[in-house]
Amino acid sequence: MPKLLLAGAGHAHMAVMAAIPQLRARGHQVTAIGPGHRHSYSGMGPGMLGGAYTPDEISFPVRNMIENRGGEFITGIVATINPRRNRVVLESGQEVPYDVLSCNLGSFVPDDILASGPDEPSFQSLASRNIFPVKPIEQLFWARQRIQELAQDRQVRIGVCGGGAASVEVAGNAWVAAMSGEGKGGIVQLFARGALLKTMPEKVRGLVRKTFRGRKIKIFEESPVLSVHNGSILLANGQSHTQDMIFLALGVKPSSVFRASGLEVSRDGGLLVNQFLQCPAHPDIFGGGDCITFSPQPLAKVGVYAVRQNPVLRHNLQAQLEGRPLEPFDPGGGYLLIFNLGGGYGILHKNGFAFGGRTAFRIKDYIDRKFIQKYAITRSLSTDD
Repeated sequence: MPKLLLAGAGHAHMAVMAAIPQLRARGHQVTAIGPGHRHSYSGMGPGMLGGAYTPDEISFPVRNMIENRGGEFITGIVATINPRRNRVVLESGQEVPYDVLSCNLGSFVPDDILASGPDEPSFQSLASRNIFPVKPIEQLFWARQRIQELAQDRQVRIGVCGGGAASVEVAGNAWVAAMSGEGKGGIVQLFARGALLKTMPEKVRGLVRKTFRGRKIKIFEESPVLSVHNGSILLANGQSHTQDMIFLALGVKPSSVFRASGLEVSRDGGLLVNQFLQCPAHPDIFGGGDCITFSPQPLAKVGVYAVRQNPVLRHNLQAQLEGRPLEPFDPGGGYLLIFNLGGGYGILHKNGFAFGGRTAFRIKDYIDRKFIQKYAITRSLSTDD
């Protein structure tokens, strides 16, 4: 029985997981590897920080989704891939065989700005030192609890490192978390390397600035973060800002698995794939989401592309198992982008059109919940090939 292995049970694999009964009916075995029995949806993570959602509301029960459809789920973390032996090696040492492999291993927030040295405590447990990278998403739930705990005693000082979409959403929702309940509130500072949201139209940037002024969230533009210490942020200009909570939202890098495996990668370490989402040097390896670099054209690290890759991966993985022609992936045109700034307020942007308000948040909430509901069921979906 040909073996399809899904390394990662993330956004780009949702349609494949839904089609497990159909794949099994055609004589294929499906196995998925994931670090836990649930997979959190990154698009709703900041909303969890702000209190709009619970962890269960923003996550897929991937283990049940796979096992109830007839697949096998292995709890583990991928360490390397051995394409010569068609094996995926887990950190536990377990080796999992495959005939066709698809990777959706996600990305991580680089931690190279964390101070280290003989006078700095170990950063092994960042959460215990109130330092929270925006990934893994699950950490934002614990960050909310910690903010509210600190706010019981004092006005909590919150620093956000980064000037992109993730940092803006985290800053807005961290402020909401601090102001919720009966605590003493909080002060939020955002430190951007260059201009705030530098790739966004000025209207979007203006809406964010206006919202943050109303909340007294201070934006430091052209202020690169040199290092993060326990309880402080040191800027390249020598300024130091004391913080009770620090969030790291300095962009993401693809999983380090591919470079460690000797596979062909891009400069940032993403698995290089062709128009079929396939590794050219190893045709039985495919990938989607943040962990890949799409060689035909650059793609932003946004969830919309993982969602659009779903049907192509669904088709191509089965086609590769059966020796049939592959379909190319078309990234499509512009996409709708909505920032959740917390408190039921959002900013919507598409093709130069932008507005802010509660309607924008309600649109995002509807789209996100619909996506969760579409795939977070344990029966199969209709998937015609």
